[in-house]
Amino acid sequence: MRTIKPVSDSRHESSELMMPQDANNLGHVFGGVILSMMDKVAAIAAFRHSRRSVVTVSIDRVDFREPIHMGDLVIMKASVNFVGHTSMEVGVRVEAEDLLSGARRHTNSCYLTFVAIDRNGRPLEVPELRPETPDELRRFEAARERRRRRLEERKAEERLSAAIPSTGEGSTPPADAPVPDPGGDG
Repeated sequence: MRTIKPVSDSRHESSELMMPQDANNLGHVFGGVILSMMDKVAAIAAFRHSRRSVVTVSIDRVDFREPIHMGDLVIMKASVNFVGHTSMEVGVRVEAEDLLSGARRHTNSCYLTFVAIDRNGRPLEVPELRPETPDELRRFEAARERRRRRLEERKAEERLSAAIPSTGEGSTPPADAPVPDPGGDG
């Protein structure tokens, strides 16, 4: 029987002062610096929930709402939103604080998926998640829907890949091979 853990067991918050090496020539922090920080804070939340080694398997869309400036304090808040059998979705909220005024801005949010693994890289079962507050329940249900959509997208990609004739491992189909229509608006 799987253990059940509350969301509060996975929460993690981290902050870092943005320095010149983190910024471009406009004084805006590089997106890659923020992505790296997000991956680390989310991994800690996933570690805390599973108490296992974890690997990042996906990062959902990341929109940078506004720039983060050199000299800002970047605060990242992470917690597990949803758990499958071996995977965990972790939500990360990023805020930038102007240390002189104390004003905080929500600059972006992102969802990352992690899988717990053993020493040989094989997936391991993780504890179930018990949301307790209305906000945690809302995030849990929204994450369940995102997971459903991700699985549908993966199945559609697999069907598309299976429909494209292969000319050998690591090769692309010939130029005259028919390409299936994936649907959509074209």
